[in-house]
Amino acid sequence: MSRPLVISDCDEVLLHMVAPYKAWLKAHHDIDFVMESNDFGKAMRHAADGRAVEPREIWRLLDLFFDTQMHAQPAIAGAVEAVGTLATRADFVILTNLGDGYRAARTAQLESVGITARVFTNQGPKGPALKAILDEYQPTRAVFIDDLPQHHHSASQLTPEVIRLHLCGEPLLAPHIDCAHKAGHAHARIDTWDHALPWLMARLD
Repeated sequence: MSRPLVISDCDEVLLHMVAPYKAWLKAHHDIDFVMESNDFGKAMRHAADGRAVEPREIWRLLDLFFDTQMHAQPAIAGAVEAVGTLATRADFVILTNLGDGYRAARTAQLESVGITARVFTNQGPKGPALKAILDEYQPTRAVFIDDLPQHHHSASQLTPEVIRLHLCGEPLLAPHIDCAHKAGHAHARIDTWDHALPWLMARLD
């Protein structure tokens, strides 16, 4: 029998990514990471001379971080408990923008903090992947949680029936992220699990 389905992003929704990434960049690469806008690519500068890090180097460093530092990503406050509560009422899966080769590592990483869930990897807008998941599960209703507004836009275009929650649990990032709710692409913007969980539970009924 079909159940409700919750499809959640991982980084900055369930696990911190920017905070440990910032610490690792400084400690191991002498790079400062300062978010002053919603442009992630402009946040990284060489500490020695203030030069912006080249885009190709940004991608190399991101891959290196996920290759070596996934163990350093702590759970966002309340996320583990919230997933456990949601899983009593719905199927819960992860839709994360990582290369497919990281699926097993992401699954193990989440299990290490107490979250057991099926992981779907994706590259680019999440609408098509979200639709494929819905086609497989055929849920009675579905909720999508993500920290980036472009994914809510994509979801709203391809799966408008899905309830969409914009949640960014990383304080270093949240103030600089455009609000998908204000743009009309998400049904709410809630950045803490203490407030998000009751909102979500009410929509699973």
